Amino acid sequence: MAEENKGSTQGQGDGTDAHKSDKEAKQAYQAQKQQNSSDTLPKVDMNTFLLSLSSSAMVHLGEVPEPETGDTNVNLGIARHTIDVLGMLEEKTQGNLTPDEEELLQNILFELRMKYVQKSS
Repeated sequence: MAEENKGSTQGQGDGTDAHKSDKEAKQAYQAQKQQNSSDTLPKVDMNTFLLSLSSSAMVHLGEVPEPETGDTNVNLGIARHTIDVLGMLEEKTQGNLTPDEEELLQNILFELRMKYVQKSS
């Protein structure tokens, strides 16, 4: 029975094994990422992240068609949730964004909140 638990440190110790596993996972991810570097996805940064969330909210507000189907549907619950996530990001990143990132986030939130109010009225 002791052999079954060998190597399993879940809930035990000081977390160094978990940290080691995270580090190994990150290294493996980075290696695989470099191998697949021919992907044409945009660079991951704060602006692309915010714009991605904004695009998702716009889809759920019915402002733009869903990319996969081309259909336009309104789901105010998911739109509100995404807007709330952006609002949480605004609060949690206060003082840590560049002026451009901060302005983008404020503009996105203003536009999405206004569209949400229009759609839910």
